[in-house]
Amino acid sequence: MGKVTGFMEFERQEERCEPPVARLKHWKEFVRGLPDDKAKTQAGRCMDCGIPFCNNGCPVNNIIPDFNDLVWQGDWRNALDVLHSTNNFPEFTGRICPAPCETACTLGINEAPVGIKSVEHAIIDKGWEMGWVQPQPPAHKTGKRVAVVGSGPAGLAAAQQLARAGHEVAVFEKNDRIGGLLRYGIPDFKMEKHHIDRRVAQMQAEGVSFRTSVLVADMPKDGPGATVANWAKDSISPAQLQAEFDAVLLAGGAEHPRDLPVPGRELDGIHFAMEFLPLQNKVNAGDKLKGQLMATGKHVVVIGGGDTGSDCVGTSNRHGAASVTQFEVMPQPPEQENKPLVWPYWPIKLRTSSSHEEGCSRDWSVATKAFVAGTGKDKNKVKSITACRVEWKDGRMQEVPGSEFTMQADLVLLAMGFVHPLGSVLEAFGIDKDARGNAKASTEDDGGYATNVPKVFAAGDMRRGQSLVVWAIREGRQAAREVDRVLMGSTELPR
Repeated sequence: MGKVTGFMEFERQEERCEPPVARLKHWKEFVRGLPDDKAKTQAGRCMDCGIPFCNNGCPVNNIIPDFNDLVWQGDWRNALDVLHSTNNFPEFTGRICPAPCETACTLGINEAPVGIKSVEHAIIDKGWEMGWVQPQPPAHKTGKRVAVVGSGPAGLAAAQQLARAGHEVAVFEKNDRIGGLLRYGIPDFKMEKHHIDRRVAQMQAEGVSFRTSVLVADMPKDGPGATVANWAKDSISPAQLQAEFDAVLLAGGAEHPRDLPVPGRELDGIHFAMEFLPLQNKVNAGDKLKGQLMATGKHVVVIGGGDTGSDCVGTSNRHGAASVTQFEVMPQPPEQENKPLVWPYWPIKLRTSSSHEEGCSRDWSVATKAFVAGTGKDKNKVKSITACRVEWKDGRMQEVPGSEFTMQADLVLLAMGFVHPLGSVLEAFGIDKDARGNAKASTEDDGGYATNVPKVFAAGDMRRGQSLVVWAIREGRQAAREVDRVLMGSTELPR
């Protein structure tokens, strides 16, 4: 695909980024997509390998060699159709997906892989620019009604597929805007929210109805789950949903955060990441908030080295934090993976995000032992952290003797991942859970995504636990196929 000798002639070109000193002054996206000519050249590097491992590396199985070839030929319109055939929302994945397809690229064995993500980004942006992305309402209605609970990428993908199959689809969201964790988990500087809004408008034209600020089942009364964002003003019971709809698909996020129960955890100034990040997104959307959690002028410690922690770093720097430090309990990964050993699988290696480049001190093999309060008027506020170095032996973490240290901290953000979806939702429906607390449902062709409760399905984080946006889209699409098959006896939706 592409140019036969392109992989030998053309170098990989990265998308341009606004310099940190400039982008820290605003909340807009700062990554600039490749212009048409450079996207074409990048697509021309696709080397027509015998087995396109990129296709299997991509969770939605994007037909990557085909759209690369079409871009190289200048046929952007058909490239968009190929891209949309497997991915409902490439403008989301083209911005925030970590691109496991590139890890699996055959050229990546001994050269820089094809910039697949940047080509995808260029295709969908051109599609919107040219007006090619249009509603696709169904030719016929089935008379069946489906409720989708959760409006993140899994719920939106499933809703769009089901609506195009002719079903009447209603999406229920407990928060005040559609998008789930895309809306209130991903900072605007990584993905502006107008991308969600125009997809919502497209889906409404296709027949999908959206009901925001509606809570399905009760929120947890205490514990980490009680901190999850909930701006519901109305509620609907699982029994009512099951009575009014022919099928229900649960597609909420894995929102139950992992806690850190060490001495001093009760002090003010210690918050889960998802108590911190959504508030800034609401302010960016024009909402007026009282008592927004801010990092301005504070010494911030982020505990957790993943993407959520990185988002906390970028947001804290934009607030004007005095300092930002990020701790990770695992050892520092190697700067370069051993490609012959790990290709085409996702490697463990040191990853430096754009937020880290904006200013952050990072430290590995660090465990937090206690949060320490201040004195006087600060006696109930966290003012420092007691931590230690750790080493891993035979899979067990051990404290390094004599390594204990103290670090100033006015704001601590816990970003250690999410353990499972809110149990109260699954319990309200009577759904069996797996060992990790997720909805128990298989992905097999016969009975896939179906729970133990008749005509109640689960997909995305609700079924597989915390994962990537691209995995959520895949599960939403596949679950929609199974819902359609159960309702109609057969299905023509793609798997």
